[in-house]
Amino acid sequence: MTNYVAARAQLLSSAIAQIFHCLGSNETEAQLVADNLVLANLSGHDSHGVGLVPLYLEGVKAGVIQVNQKPEIVADSGLMVTIDAGMGFGQAIGHEAMELGISRVRTSGICLVAIRNCHHLGRIGHWGEQCAQAGYVSTHYVNTLGLPPLVAPYGGSDARFATNPYCAALPGPNGQPVVLDMATSKIALGKVRVAMNKGTEVEDDTLIDADGQPTNDPRVMYQSPSGAILPFGRHKGYGLGVIAELFAGALTGGGTYNASTAVTKVIHNNMLSIIFDPERLGGAARWRDDVSGFVDWIKASPPGANSDCVLVAGEPERISFAERSRSGIPIDRTTWAELCGAARAVGISSDVLTATLVN
Repeated sequence: MTNYVAARAQLLSSAIAQIFHCLGSNETEAQLVADNLVLANLSGHDSHGVGLVPLYLEGVKAGVIQVNQKPEIVADSGLMVTIDAGMGFGQAIGHEAMELGISRVRTSGICLVAIRNCHHLGRIGHWGEQCAQAGYVSTHYVNTLGLPPLVAPYGGSDARFATNPYCAALPGPNGQPVVLDMATSKIALGKVRVAMNKGTEVEDDTLIDADGQPTNDPRVMYQSPSGAILPFGRHKGYGLGVIAELFAGALTGGGTYNASTAVTKVIHNNMLSIIFDPERLGGAARWRDDVSGFVDWIKASPPGANSDCVLVAGEPERISFAERSRSGIPIDRTTWAELCGAARAVGISSDVLTATLVN
């Protein structure tokens, strides 16, 4: 028996939507959450995919996540708008917030959208792609509260903040956007969870244990006292993580980590997004040609050692999407068992999930 099952994306999305509908979400919210999670799997980011469903259910049952929550606009100056999400599902809140920002960019050319007090916003690249599909450029800073700190500051020996994603996206050649989406830590916590479920080690220089010593064992992040993830690129990733914490947490009013930060064990995101129409920059009529020309130029570099070709940000996700759309989404058996347990917990037979499997 293999360590994986493979699920058909469209059927899996329908099954996940059923789980959230039984949890109390209306049809629109349930489908937005399901589609977002499955798209993360399709894009190769299993850390942000359907494996999160059990954690989401726990958050709802604990009374922290609010189903069918409507975001509240708490500040609005036209070009800048702040939204309090009331701990609604980030997949639904994020979609609505980006649509609001996009609508204002159509009128004014630029909009800054601040989201605070939101449940997990999922894969942040999704929001960059949404803006790029509308023809706009966007950049997004995110911080995470609720969980215990996860990432050690450069030069430190214990965790002080979270994986704090950064994303930037713009329309690219042939309708394929350039999308940089990354945690400012060496890897996202979800990737640590995936490694633990697979029974594999993480790469060197990724984790430290509770004593501040290097380790390859992902279980240190799920023990008490816990270890910490290291920032990517040493001081550079650390610096960007700090900026994300301050931009997303302090400037939105959503809060930053400090000695009195409450730990609910449920993800609490804040996000600062800047969206603008590149057509209105002036003197940039050829910007699309410049984007295409630059992408072609860097991709023409001969492959280096241990490389098949040069890729640009967004291409690995598209390659994964095409492959997994054909052959199915691989899900390790530990995660699959947890997912089936989540379905049963809301009164759905696990047969609904089994029906999504390839063969």
